[in-house]
Amino acid sequence: MAEGIATLPGLSPAAPAAVADRRNLPDAARAWCLAASFACQLPLLLQLPGWLGLAIGALAVAVAAISWKRRLPSLLRALLALAAVGLVLAGSGFSFGRDTGCALLAAMLAIKPVELFTWRDARSLLGFALFAPFATFLLDQGPLSLLLGLGGALVALAALWRLAELDAAVPAEALPPAQAVGRRLWQVGRLAMVGLPLALAAFWLFPRMASPLWGVPERAIAKPGLSGEMGPGDWLDLMGDDSPALRARFFGPVPDRTERYWRGPVLTDYDGRRWSRAEWAQGLPPAEVRHDGPVWDYELELEPTDRRFAVTLDLPLAEPDGTRLGHDHSTTSWRPLSSLRRWRLQSAPPVAYEAELRPMLRTMALRLPEGFNPRTIALARQWRAEAGDGVAADEALVQRFLDWVRSDFAYTLATGLPGRHAIDEFLFDEQEGFCEHYAGAFVVFMRAAGIPARVVTGYVGGYYNRFGDYWLVRREDAHAWAEVWLEGRGWVRADPTAAVAPERIYDTIANLSEDGGAARDALAGMWDVGDWMRRGWNDFVLGFDATRQRQLLSPLGIRDLEMQQLVVLFAALGGMALAWMLWLVGRSERERDPVLRAWHALGARYARHGFAPAPHEPASAWAARVLAARPHDAALATLSARFSDWRYAPHPAGPAAARALARDLHRHRPAETPR
Repeated sequence: MAEGIATLPGLSPAAPAAVADRRNLPDAARAWCLAASFACQLPLLLQLPGWLGLAIGALAVAVAAISWKRRLPSLLRALLALAAVGLVLAGSGFSFGRDTGCALLAAMLAIKPVELFTWRDARSLLGFALFAPFATFLLDQGPLSLLLGLGGALVALAALWRLAELDAAVPAEALPPAQAVGRRLWQVGRLAMVGLPLALAAFWLFPRMASPLWGVPERAIAKPGLSGEMGPGDWLDLMGDDSPALRARFFGPVPDRTERYWRGPVLTDYDGRRWSRAEWAQGLPPAEVRHDGPVWDYELELEPTDRRFAVTLDLPLAEPDGTRLGHDHSTTSWRPLSSLRRWRLQSAPPVAYEAELRPMLRTMALRLPEGFNPRTIALARQWRAEAGDGVAADEALVQRFLDWVRSDFAYTLATGLPGRHAIDEFLFDEQEGFCEHYAGAFVVFMRAAGIPARVVTGYVGGYYNRFGDYWLVRREDAHAWAEVWLEGRGWVRADPTAAVAPERIYDTIANLSEDGGAARDALAGMWDVGDWMRRGWNDFVLGFDATRQRQLLSPLGIRDLEMQQLVVLFAALGGMALAWMLWLVGRSERERDPVLRAWHALGARYARHGFAPAPHEPASAWAARVLAARPHDAALATLSARFSDWRYAPHPAGPAAARALARDLHRHRPAETPR
């Protein structure tokens, strides 16, 4: 080690390690560190809100460019750190959560290059950068995040390797820069592949728990999804997001498209501007439902939203595992849906849904705030007086409202924020909007007419993926409809948006592609394949839980693996993987250098003649011993001297000389002993 330190310029063999760490960093090492830092940040930046990710990425590039050759003053560095923290907090609305912490990590990593001047700084930056790929998995566990995170980790390891070579003054191979970088990444990738069997054994066989020992903090900015409230403009972001919300696979009959309503939170309370859930009613047992029709058996795969609201096909016969079914048959998870959930469920359309409505619940379903929407209330009371009383009059009044919106209203997402009397403005002035407007106006009108009503949120429709034989519902399929209570039938679904624009509610890509020609069919096919692959990832990786682990060997007749069996199986396969890793690493360490490999082969050839080199014996001493007994092997003296110079000289030979030495060592053979 002392000899290696002595070869570095400006240091003596007695120089301490702390002094070595304060040496200035060469440009080649700095470039490797910056490239590794950017590669590790990339998957994390992609999971942040778009503008925040772009801002942090631009900050990283600017900091790297400004601090490439000069040190920034301490005050400026402190201000830069405060600005980065302020940017993240402003982007998260000054709320703390999982995504806020990850964004702070990305921001600190972006400004870390202001301190990149010494070897210690370089190792600190690379060690810090390796946290970014792992933080990515707190926000997303998709295949793209895995590939980008793995790539970032490999680049960081390659940078650490190159730093060690530069620190030890190991000469670089005479290769073009791009080829040299590719070769370095390939070498690091090979080392990572050595540990792949152990990683797979740990993933498949390490005993999993049904629930984690600790919880992951909730996100400050949740992913788009259904919430327990609905207000003006709340759904615009959700309805513009084409990412998957859920996937459903039916076993047996498939409901018609007009029956594929995926029920979410039910909103009953209205304050004149926003709709919200009646939380106190969720503690009541589920309302009585009478079914008399087809039962739909299906498997539901729900994408994570970091919220607690789940959806089921209207109406579920029982609650999924880990959830509770409210009085209004909305499903709420006990824990935030921060990971993929898969349930096997059954649903059926109701014939009578809560045919007897309690007075307290009736009052809640008729309540309207005072001082809002006077024109709507006046018209509803006028229609009620014209229709009369009774269940037939209620049904006629509902149909009259649907006929009105069908003839005079239009569907659009381009709406402005309403004023105080939002329902009046929509029904009598604008007469344009989307499901949020239609459902809210319908319920307010029905309540003013004396008919109990409420808003139901969820999703509607679904797109059939022919490759995976399942139905895909995207977040842009979010929908709000209404339920009215009719005597003898209970709660009945009414969808005023479908009366205005049924093609917006029920049509999917499949319907649109029928008239789109070959180009649209090709795009739809690519979409199908891509989503089918993502579902496969969800099935084999994200959906692999404790239950599926116990059934891992069911094809071999072992239906339920016990904890002790998993431990024994993991220990056996893990031990085999470790032994294989140690053998490969030891073999590569012995034979990695071509000159050393040729020298060891030469010693093995002489060992067959009884002159094996001793482990403690220098090359020159071994050659002298061989030549004393075999003077006809005079070429060995020259080869041993060349090998000693290559191995221990202060100025090592170049790559060409090393290749020539390895070639000559391979060619040399012990001379035949004369009789």
